[in-house]
Amino acid sequence: QVQLVESGGGLVQPGGSLRLYCTASGSIASINFMGWYRQAPGKQRELVAGLTSGGSTNYADSVKNRFWISRDNAKNTVYLQMNFLKPEDTAVYYCNADLVATISPRNLEVWGQGTLVTVSS
Repeated sequence: QVQLVESGGGLVQPGGSLRLYCTASGSIASINFMGWYRQAPGKQRELVAGLTSGGSTNYADSVKNRFWISRDNAKNTVYLQMNFLKPEDTAVYYCNADLVATISPRNLEVWGQGTLVTVSS
């Protein structure tokens, strides 16, 4: 069994910064992809930033040059550094992982429980 645990959300003023954390734990053989999605009220969930095991990254256009994703492979942890936050960044942020488990079913897509980010003055 594999789970993702997120932390780091909260209330921040426009222009401020936050760092989100997501750690994968359980019967993990390897992780192919880890990323962050977000869902604002009344909107569909969207990919914010993703990082493959090979080191390739991709970002939503709306967050380029403001958000940075990184990963500590030894800790199975992915980080999302969010700078110059805007009110439109307000959403629930979900961690996502595409991984191979050590037990069946081996190919898994796992989601975290979500962490709320509110950008407001």
